[in-house]
Amino acid sequence: MTFPITLQSPIRFPGPLPEAADVVVLGGGIIGVMTAYYLAQAGQKVVLCEKGRIAAEQSSRNWGWIRQQGRDKDELPIVVESMRLWQGFAQHFGDALGFRQTGVVYLANSDTALEGYESFLPHAQANGVDTRMMARDEIAALLGTSAQWKGGMITPSDARAEPFVAVPLLAGLAAEAGVCIVEHCAVRCLDVQAGAVVGVVTEQGRVRAARVVVAGGAWSRLFLAAQGVTIPQLSVLASVAQSEPMAQIFPGAAADDHFAFRRRMDGGYTLAPGAEHDFFIGPDAFRSFARYLPVLKQDFRSTHFRALAPKGFPDAWGTPRRWGDGPSPFEAMRILNPAPNPASLSRVQDRFAEAFPGLGRPKIKSAWAGMIDTMPDVVPIVDHAPIPGLTIATGMSGHGFGIGPGMGRVIADLVMGRSTGHDLSRFRLSRFSDGSASQVGPALA
Repeated sequence: MTFPITLQSPIRFPGPLPEAADVVVLGGGIIGVMTAYYLAQAGQKVVLCEKGRIAAEQSSRNWGWIRQQGRDKDELPIVVESMRLWQGFAQHFGDALGFRQTGVVYLANSDTALEGYESFLPHAQANGVDTRMMARDEIAALLGTSAQWKGGMITPSDARAEPFVAVPLLAGLAAEAGVCIVEHCAVRCLDVQAGAVVGVVTEQGRVRAARVVVAGGAWSRLFLAAQGVTIPQLSVLASVAQSEPMAQIFPGAAADDHFAFRRRMDGGYTLAPGAEHDFFIGPDAFRSFARYLPVLKQDFRSTHFRALAPKGFPDAWGTPRRWGDGPSPFEAMRILNPAPNPASLSRVQDRFAEAFPGLGRPKIKSAWAGMIDTMPDVVPIVDHAPIPGLTIATGMSGHGFGIGPGMGRVIADLVMGRSTGHDLSRFRLSRFSDGSASQVGPALA
């Protein structure tokens, strides 16, 4: 598998599309793949429809961090479970996933950042996570630099993997478990009769199924709105780069307010802005502006606002909002491939060189961007929808890759009506309509 995954990438899972299934999963990112896998493991007949290619969007474009550190307290138990599952997959695949428990370090540029890190420690302790604070001199010894960070936080058991390799491998495992994966097959709409789901209409035909999971990432809001289900999801553009091979500073991943890096299997680093991202203003952004005020106030200085999304993007001004069971926006835009922000990545190179003068400015081998689906409180929706038979699993807010296996297991049990083993009340859909006060989780990372 090569990166980026494009429409020129060979179709590995051509189908054919069956006439019926127990569950249809929309979306071939890690959340959809893992949900389908665990459903099949439980004996369900599962069809996974992906409009483009497996993992072609954010699931292959993320930083490759698998972290427990800094998670929202309600996500943390699931990501702890996810880490155990990643370990099992690493044993199955060997080195192919690029999975390494090499640690994650947060570096504090301010006393305020340090206080925020310290507030996570009780949650780590309660969940058996080995997070601890680091003094300035310990960071200097670990990273071999005299950069004047105030201190930091480390979780040695946190991990890394290569997303564009790992997710397709996991999809292959799901296929071996019995999941029928069909690439280049957009789901146009739900098939609803007497108010309940009875299947889906795809570009290749209908599939009968009493249960459907929407795990469409940045496309979920557009799809659900056309079915009469409103969620306040938006997307932000995150720019990422791959450096040429460099001497190793640290085998894991680290970030401060300005830049982040993660050691790669190829000897380079995955580099990204620490908190900087781009936001396209579209019709959905206007509709949800009030809901996003708390998180916007928190991230205003690090957000670059753009007036127009590229043609065909989920919240572009010209993107159709209604299409019935005919050709859909998902066929018009098979793969979201936004251009990265070169100015943001140039600042990352500068910050890296300032922090590690012995290595200098990293040379960029390639750069890309992805659209991160997020919610106003920076935690996902994982819940049944008002339409019987429909389950929503979206808005992972930049956490999807690391939490994917654990969240997939949770969603599978939710769909089957089993105990999930976790409290999912924080992730309920009704929190946006029942008068609950918004609790903003940790920012995207």
